[in-house]
Amino acid sequence: MELLNTNEAVKEYLTECEVSQSLINDVIAFRNEYASDNDVAERISIPPSKYYGKEIWEMSLCAMLQGENLLLSGAKATGKSVLADNLSYVFARPTYTVSFNVNTDSATMIGTDTFKDNEVTLRKGPVYQCAVNGGFGVFDEINMAKNDAVSVLHATLDYRRIIDVPGYDKIRLHPATRFIGTMNYGYAGTRELNEALVSRFLVIDMPAVDEEMIRKIMTTNFPTAKIEPLMNIAGIFLDLQLKAASGEITTKPVDLRGLLSAVKTIQRGLNPISAIKMGITNKSFDAFEKEIVEDVIATRVPKDWTAENIFE
Repeated sequence: MELLNTNEAVKEYLTECEVSQSLINDVIAFRNEYASDNDVAERISIPPSKYYGKEIWEMSLCAMLQGENLLLSGAKATGKSVLADNLSYVFARPTYTVSFNVNTDSATMIGTDTFKDNEVTLRKGPVYQCAVNGGFGVFDEINMAKNDAVSVLHATLDYRRIIDVPGYDKIRLHPATRFIGTMNYGYAGTRELNEALVSRFLVIDMPAVDEEMIRKIMTTNFPTAKIEPLMNIAGIFLDLQLKAASGEITTKPVDLRGLLSAVKTIQRGLNPISAIKMGITNKSFDAFEKEIVEDVIATRVPKDWTAENIFE
């Protein structure tokens, strides 16, 4: 997939995703009104994958155009990070990402004191930079954050839209600044988000990948592949997703990134079974679960297949 960060490319992309024309026009108007400075242009990324889903796109675009922040909630492999990347792309905003863990604190996000030229200055964190540059701040795995880490964001995320740094100036958010949180259910180290934080977001419950969506993902990423065998490989993901939902296996092998990576190695010439072992099967470390995964793969991909069965 190749995307260009131009108004015409964004129009074409959102039209392909069946977004309403009025929303597309509003996105283009936003891009024109808030052009980014050249010194942050390198932070305006081109996403490696497209996100498909008309309803989710329209919900997201309406929220962002109205100045709201988004919380993308859902199970593994539902496209939360992909959607966040795509939103930054279509709005042409620099992206600042905070990946939360147990060691993330307020200083990590806002900034810390440091010595420069024999004086104390503030080394600006990603949230500070996002605020002044009109960026899109992505809070990855926000439900792994400690309470004191996110409590400093309350004034930033609500109607006040300010960052008050003790000992420094009060920072008002650039009008184009938005924040996008992502969270998975049930991961080790996660916790319930407090009500005060959740109330500052509009929440989208991300749907599971269905057959139509994975067909678009696979054919877009691998346009030279033969459709029928490619969809056999895609069916592995759908089968494993169903087994995980019914509790037969864990979500470890339900890995869309791993599946895409496996197909890339097949494109390079690796035989499909070996490629899928690396991308999917070996993500399971329980012998019984691995057997179930191998059985699913065997129903979709014959052992004698080679790369030529999938790519010309």
